[in-house]
Amino acid sequence: MADGSRAKKDRKDSQLIIRIKGSDRDNFVGLCETLDTSAAREIRAFIKDFVRSHGEISFAAETLNRSTEEIHDLTPKKQKSKRLKRQK
Repeated sequence: MADGSRAKKDRKDSQLIIRIKGSDRDNFVGLCETLDTSAAREIRAFIKDFVRSHGEISFAAETLNRSTEEIHDLTPKKQKSKRLKRQK
């Protein structure tokens, strides 16, 4: 794939730098080698799964960023009870 045959949309164009204990890193990388996979592949898989399983939380966060009017429009309208209608 070094010949540029990889589609542009599939290219990895960002990095995530984290700080962890060296022993945790070494244990993780060693386990990945034992399982014939790479640490990067496993972390990418974890991130994709995490985002997919928490999609509803993302929708809620987007909703919080909306204006009060927009949220009011999304709120189900309460119907008056029949008893109140009869009293009028």
